[in-house]
Amino acid sequence: METSQAAWLLLAWLWLWETRNSDSISVDDEPAPYTHGHGPSHSHLHVGDCQPIVHGNLTYETWPSSNHTGLPVAESSVFISDVPGTSRSVYGHMTVVHDPLGTVSVLEPGGPGGCRINCRAPVEETAKPAGCLYAQNGGFFNTRGGQCLGNVVSDGRMVLDSGGVQNAQFGIRRDGTLVFGYLSQEDVLDRTNPFVQLISGVVWLLRDGQVYINQSLEAECDQTIEKGRAFRYFVDMLSARTAVGHDTEGRLVLFHIDGQSKQRGMSLWEVAEFLQKHGVINAINLDGGGSSTYVINGSLASYPPDHCKPDSRWRCARPVSTILCVHQRRCQPADCSGHGDCVDGRCRCQDGWQGAACDTLVCQPPACSTHGVCTASGCVCDAGWRGQNCSQVCPLGLYGLSCAQECQCDDQCPCDPETGSCTTASDVSHRAGRCLAKHMFRAWRREEEAQRDRPYLAERTWLMITVTLASLLSIRVVGHLTRTCRAWMAARESNRYSSIQI
Repeated sequence: METSQAAWLLLAWLWLWETRNSDSISVDDEPAPYTHGHGPSHSHLHVGDCQPIVHGNLTYETWPSSNHTGLPVAESSVFISDVPGTSRSVYGHMTVVHDPLGTVSVLEPGGPGGCRINCRAPVEETAKPAGCLYAQNGGFFNTRGGQCLGNVVSDGRMVLDSGGVQNAQFGIRRDGTLVFGYLSQEDVLDRTNPFVQLISGVVWLLRDGQVYINQSLEAECDQTIEKGRAFRYFVDMLSARTAVGHDTEGRLVLFHIDGQSKQRGMSLWEVAEFLQKHGVINAINLDGGGSSTYVINGSLASYPPDHCKPDSRWRCARPVSTILCVHQRRCQPADCSGHGDCVDGRCRCQDGWQGAACDTLVCQPPACSTHGVCTASGCVCDAGWRGQNCSQVCPLGLYGLSCAQECQCDDQCPCDPETGSCTTASDVSHRAGRCLAKHMFRAWRREEEAQRDRPYLAERTWLMITVTLASLLSIRVVGHLTRTCRAWMAARESNRYSSIQI
């Protein structure tokens, strides 16, 4: 019974998965650069050999990204513009991102693991749970099997390695460097300054401020230009388009226009000229046509060209592969290694911790000498040691961690500061002498404190007693002098009368 239920659950899950990944829309708009497979079959060496001499052997361009930390993190503009030399107008969005390293991510369809299961999902379905402020579709995918195509690195995680397929790439390295162009497999896998975001497009639109489409035709076409009609048709046709580039300040520019293949929109030549006119330096083309989608705060903001199924009166956003997501700044890791709080995309570390991820102790060896270890609260000393840097031995008579235990030896002398052992050591006499002197000093101090604690007369009292005694003594002296004086006067008077003759 349980086996039968499990089988039914598995079938139900497979049906749901197929429903999600099958076309609930009529794929009316599908410009493809290649008729079979994806990407050219030639090597990176070919790309280097066929590019203009002025670029030497360098097959990509780098630019330091802006790291403006203020708000808002990005600005999005809606435009309706006339296409020069035609009677056509186009509707689209341009988004300028001020801190690409901190606020732009390449996301897999439907979330992490989407490429592994060949999932496709509408942009809004991927963007909303991820908290994207702005999002647009990104890389190409296999329309039959749903596989992600090209290179994919998402938030520092290698999702897909194309094996060196030479299509135009956009990436952000760990130090914030923006990269546009053709990368060898060694470039993609470089670990000295690895990619934290990487996505593959088709056609390098602008290189160093100049339109680079002709050179891209030679670099990315799987055949000669004369025979690569499908590729040139892909470049020349009118269609909805999506692109990514940067300006002179290192700000990332996301570009999207609505369209309908062969009817409205832009050719890649017109996209390149439009971006060039608006100050973009390097740019690559991403998946377009019915895949071209723009989302603001999780809600569709573009006009899809594909008709819905089964009701073709409506238009539906196509399930696509990877997306480019502009979000608020995020801390890496999100919990600041458990030692801080994430505030506006930056870790605010707790006391004792430092670093961008709050993963490094402020206390670092050899701050605690060889007798302690560093912790968030400072040095923790080994048994027998104390002090801010654990460089002082426990006082005689004490031992153990923090010198908190008293020795139990006779007279507490001597005692091993680490273990409290009473075993004599080589310097026992010296230590015993110091201990005896210490005890004598302590005994003297205790006696002095006991004497100080006994009751005693105040200074004023002693003064009053002294004055009183002095007064009494003075009165006694005066009395004695008075009596002596009277006796002397009496004696003198007696002598005077006795000397008169009768």
